[in-house]
Amino acid sequence: MIEYYDYIKSLHLIFVITWFAGLFYIPRLFVYQIEAFQKPSPDKEILGKQLKLMAKRLWFIITWPSAILATLFAIWLLLLIPDWLKQPWMHVKLGFVLLLFAYHLKSHQIYKQLQQDIIKWSSNQMRIWNEGSTIILFSVIFLVIVRDAVNWVYGVIGIIVLSILLMLGIKLYKRIRTKNPDA
Repeated sequence: MIEYYDYIKSLHLIFVITWFAGLFYIPRLFVYQIEAFQKPSPDKEILGKQLKLMAKRLWFIITWPSAILATLFAIWLLLLIPDWLKQPWMHVKLGFVLLLFAYHLKSHQIYKQLQQDIIKWSSNQMRIWNEGSTIILFSVIFLVIVRDAVNWVYGVIGIIVLSILLMLGIKLYKRIRTKNPDA
């Protein structure tokens, strides 16, 4: 079975990429749904209906299947090379994977609320939520590539700096949009 390792790893990576694509895009659709909800009729209804359909298709045709397939191929890889489970970097990676699933499940909860026109988040809060998957992706990629050479102090500082830069970018964009709503 080890002769299929590269194929299984490739499929795992493909589905991780499509999973993250869905996780990157779904909060953007949430932002648009929240903003459409504040528009006058008939724009509110027309946009709301279209954005709900887009979110539904993205969530159930791309994001959920990708999450499941990425997980199945990851388990298969771990069955092929169980020694990875003895390595500290893998323990940390699996911790980030659990965090990713928590992010995914919370996004599913938000999805269900928005499908029922229950708005609990502002568009700005959703823009900040959107960066969660980015931080997880950066963490996992650097961890997997660098593995044991990761200096945890620098890694933590790097994630904090990335988070600060993302938040500053969101604030800057909000300021630009306040001055020019069409930006």
